[in-house]
Amino acid sequence: MMDIKEIQEYLPHRYPFLLVDKVVELNLGESITAIKNVSINEPFFQGHFPQISVMPGVLIVEALAQAAGILGFKTSDKTPADGSIYLFVGADNVRFKRQVVPGDQLVLKVEYVSDRRGIWKFKCSAYVKDDLAATADIICADRPF
Repeated sequence: MMDIKEIQEYLPHRYPFLLVDKVVELNLGESITAIKNVSINEPFFQGHFPQISVMPGVLIVEALAQAAGILGFKTSDKTPADGSIYLFVGADNVRFKRQVVPGDQLVLKVEYVSDRRGIWKFKCSAYVKDDLAATADIICADRPF
């Protein structure tokens, strides 16, 4: 389990772009399950869409990438304070299966696939309850900054 304070040690993102609220399961080098609570107070709902609030798909993918970053950082035993950052560099096989709306709890599941020379690959899926909301294969680069 990781609360928001510990998450902020591993992700450089802050409001309104920090999209992981809690980590509920973490297996180093294997997988992570994290939570994003979707609230009507999210700033993107003002414009997407005013009449029918839907979380943008790109932000669902970003939330998955942030969860992947936590898994990579924790597995490598690094933090941004060590001068390292995980950059989201690609996504393949992205598919959206259901809308994510205010009041939903987005469950982010990420599985480690591989890493070579600082390039990490992850298989990701996002759920609302038992409903699959999105899938993506995400690529991150571990780089000094």
